[in-house]
Amino acid sequence: MQKQDREPIRTRFAPSPTGRLHLGNARTALFNALLARHAGGEFLLRIEDTDRERSRREYVAALLEDLRWLGLAWDHGPSGAEPDPDWFQSRREAHYAPLYARLLATGAAYWCFCTEARLARLRQRQRAAGRPPRYDGACARLDAADAERRRAAGEPAVLRFRVPAGRRVRFEDLVRGPQEVDTDTLGDFVVRRADGTPAFLFANAVDDALMGITHVLRGEDHLSNTPRQLLLLAAVGLEAPRYGHLPLLVDAAGRPLSKRLGSLSLDALRARGYLPAALCNHLARLGHAYAEDPGPADLEALARGFDPARIGRAPARHDPARLDAWQKAVLERLDPGAVRAWLAGHPEGRRAVERVPRARWPDFVAAVRGNLRFPEDAVRWAENLFAEAIAYDAYALDALRAAGCDFLDAAAEALSALPPGAGFRDWTGRVAERTGRRGRWLFQPLRAALTGIQVSGASPGYWRQGPELGRLWSLWERGELDRRLEAARAACRHLDAMRERT
Repeated sequence: MQKQDREPIRTRFAPSPTGRLHLGNARTALFNALLARHAGGEFLLRIEDTDRERSRREYVAALLEDLRWLGLAWDHGPSGAEPDPDWFQSRREAHYAPLYARLLATGAAYWCFCTEARLARLRQRQRAAGRPPRYDGACARLDAADAERRRAAGEPAVLRFRVPAGRRVRFEDLVRGPQEVDTDTLGDFVVRRADGTPAFLFANAVDDALMGITHVLRGEDHLSNTPRQLLLLAAVGLEAPRYGHLPLLVDAAGRPLSKRLGSLSLDALRARGYLPAALCNHLARLGHAYAEDPGPADLEALARGFDPARIGRAPARHDPARLDAWQKAVLERLDPGAVRAWLAGHPEGRRAVERVPRARWPDFVAAVRGNLRFPEDAVRWAENLFAEAIAYDAYALDALRAAGCDFLDAAAEALSALPPGAGFRDWTGRVAERTGRRGRWLFQPLRAALTGIQVSGASPGYWRQGPELGRLWSLWERGELDRRLEAARAACRHLDAMRERT
């Protein structure tokens, strides 16, 4: 029996600590958290650490940190990486032992002594015959007393669930709708390994039931597990959650995202400078479509519009350009203090924070916000806008060379002739009158002269349009403007001298 929708919703995220959290399982965590928040329910965190060889304490600590950074606070779960019997499967044997005993007592499970070598040969023969590999039931008819004697003698054995023959398992998938599976296609499966640890199919399903989980959103690669887990829970008298299977998350080449793609781990994205809100907004739309898209939103707004019925079935493609667009959209809405805190959390960004005078910080953010994507973008502008010596990039030098020294002389003369209180438009108007230049032929060389950075036109940077020049003008006093124009004139004269020598 599965949970009914009328019950308070309780979801969970149950990672295995065998690697860093990546976008695929971060999306699974987010969807479960959004579903719980949408319904005013609870979101749980459970650590499935029964893989003794690959589970590591440092991965537990890292995934807790990553989830907190994303803002996915759990209502119930571990407070730290130290395993405990409530939230770590490796410490929950006391919960499992009575259920193993019940399966054995009712004949719903049996001890299997088949060696791994025999099972490998069986799988090989089945594949060669064009059949899907599954256990052939060789130990299913062993005498129970004889099996216990063999175990007492030290012979290794796994505990297998006896799948009932000739039945059909039906369930309503939250994403894919009605599902039906013939039990004759499943094969008996392991619920307890020979070393005494629980198999995934067992511990995952049992813990969901014991913890009162009502809804589980997980990857479609788990779809084949669901009928097995429904049979298992029915056999031990536990109520199953409702399952929904999410479309796989794939990269630009159509490959499933995984822990092997380290560049897409949350710690790598965080180190790159991505904001948690950008990642959440991006992930919330990978495979899920909002009826009324809220745009850049916090988790509360994302939860309000979240609906499992609007999750698609086709693979969801992670497009880095879309993530970058969300990064830009979120940055545009941060106040100057939040931008400063974001940059201060990154080594590159701290250079920008240290370079810009604190009193000028709001004006600096207002000027360059549209040109920020990562911390290094802020560094580039901060160091050129507030540097003692201006560093001209190649595109800025090209603009100065094309404009010529006469143009820069006219710009400097127009500035010196400005009356007190005159502004940016007064200056550019006078430069236009003196030089006859308009539009980009006027503003591009002025931008190059004042900032040393030329990003508009055909330059290959991520941002094709630089900060509004009028806002940049407001960052400097008259003496600093004079100094910058004089530096540009000197650079232009140097370029002319080099051209004459060649």
